[in-house]
Amino acid sequence: MDKISFAGLALGLAAILGGQVLEGGHVASLLQPTALLIVLGGTLGAVMLQSPLPVFVAGMKMGTWVFFPPEVEPQKLIADIDHWSHVARKEGLLALEAQIDSIPDPFVKKGLQLLVDGAEPDRLREVLEVEIGAYEANLKLASRVWESAGGYSPTIGILGAVMGLIHVMENLSDPAKLGSGIAVAFVATIYGVGAANLIFLPIAKKLMANIGRLVTLREMLVDGLVGIANGDNPRIVESRLQGYFV
Repeated sequence: MDKISFAGLALGLAAILGGQVLEGGHVASLLQPTALLIVLGGTLGAVMLQSPLPVFVAGMKMGTWVFFPPEVEPQKLIADIDHWSHVARKEGLLALEAQIDSIPDPFVKKGLQLLVDGAEPDRLREVLEVEIGAYEANLKLASRVWESAGGYSPTIGILGAVMGLIHVMENLSDPAKLGSGIAVAFVATIYGVGAANLIFLPIAKKLMANIGRLVTLREMLVDGLVGIANGDNPRIVESRLQGYFV
């Protein structure tokens, strides 16, 4: 659980609501279901229009990473690579075949299988780096769903403001309806800008940080496997891998 994400979201919302109260306003005046519908519905529709269904679904699921990021355990992986390095040095690369079935990660399993199959170090690196590139590209494409939402949201908020002002102009003869129309107009702008800068764009940045750690973990694995293929000393391999996460 990423506690700082919960704290950051709570602090941002508390600052806005607290500022409203300190200015003498009422929190209830910021609660406008119509404005919320316009901003969230319009933003969601725009993101859906630009994104293929698999990318959109992946992006929505990835949003949970902000609060519950995927586990990245470099020290565990370094320990595994160090173990494989010692086994390969003492018993040969073929002795690593017994390790493959117990590995749950398909990427790690593929890399170890290539190592056991006797792939040349350069070829091993080339094959795995192609897969890393595709993996990173797919994750970044999904994360841009949130970045796009942060771009559309303020504009949709302005659209909601214009709609509210149109409603006001249509009811100038009825003063009772002027207040609600003006409220929707201004609150829609707050929702649009606030959602973009407090929710959508920060989520996109946090996802990119998580993606970077996942990609670095895979790059570290490739470096370790290539070191084993080259016959490097296990201590040298371990020392080099420790530099990936400092």
